[in-house]
Amino acid sequence: MFGAPVGSLSKGDAITVPAVSAAIRILSEAAASLCVSVVQISDDGVEVEDNLHPVARLLKAGANDWTSTFEFVRDLVAQALIDDVGGVAWINRVDGVPREIIHYRSGVIQIAFDSETGEPSYRVGDRQLDAADVIHLRSPFSRSPLSLAMSAIETAWHLENHAKTLFRNGARPGGVIEFPKSLGDEGLKKMGAAWRAAHEGSANAGRTAILWDGAKFVPFTLASTDAQFLENRKFQIHEIARAFRVPPGMLFELDRVTWSNGEQQGKEFLTYSLEPWLQALEGAMRRALFSPEERSQYRIKFDRDDLTRASLTERATAINSLRASGVINANEGRDWLEMPPRSDAGGSTFENPNISVSKVPA
Repeated sequence: MFGAPVGSLSKGDAITVPAVSAAIRILSEAAASLCVSVVQISDDGVEVEDNLHPVARLLKAGANDWTSTFEFVRDLVAQALIDDVGGVAWINRVDGVPREIIHYRSGVIQIAFDSETGEPSYRVGDRQLDAADVIHLRSPFSRSPLSLAMSAIETAWHLENHAKTLFRNGARPGGVIEFPKSLGDEGLKKMGAAWRAAHEGSANAGRTAILWDGAKFVPFTLASTDAQFLENRKFQIHEIARAFRVPPGMLFELDRVTWSNGEQQGKEFLTYSLEPWLQALEGAMRRALFSPEERSQYRIKFDRDDLTRASLTERATAINSLRASGVINANEGRDWLEMPPRSDAGGSTFENPNISVSKVPA
């Protein structure tokens, strides 16, 4: 499912690193959580949502009988973040109309690229697929972020396993036991077994040691890299965050996150982390779901407002300001709040709600 190993660490092992799985989930699930729609583009550039188009109906109903649209988008983006070839899905058309989208697991669809133009061709077993029926989402450099960051991920993986081994064997090697005289092979074995049984392992941490025959315990001095073990692990989180272009705070590394910069990091995530993937996703789906004639008239749109939506107080203030300046009317403001339009004609009137005009008696 995760492709061939990169270096000495497999991709299956790589995603077990918490920072890596968090980065993949935050990007793929954020993209999948946005409402996706089909919009029609008029000759003058005005875009209107078209819920009756077959593609719109397909996306609303789900990619297929066993996969929701959320799951399809999530898994497609996650696959593109993990595999160098990208995320791949095939569109099943009946009489030229897309009826279902099948997201294949890694390696099922064989992909070959032209050595000069980079044009891809697709095959499943002995069957050649029409490129127009394939949604292909790829990352930059023809390499996935996971593959490009494998060295940093492998370091984090080894740090994680070193910590596990360290605490499983008793937090750290505490030191050595010195004897003034030789114990002999048999005595050394018995003493070692008794010591490990009494003091090794996290369950025995902190127990009082008992020495005999003039033995002396000499503790080890921590090396500087051991003293900074936690800092090393935090640094690897930052390295992984850089590779996936995700703010460290979204990987729950909160040392430098404050009330003042947390909101800014959220905006940067949308602008610099998620937006390029949304643009690529919209383009890949538009190319495959619409015919060449339709591509100039329709496009796929992910609603970014779900991520940028302000609090109710801020939205009410903005709507009131826009109504007062005549930019929107009452019904357009109610639509932003997902409320039905007013039944009277005043809902479509552009007026300043902060000014009450009283009639002068005749």
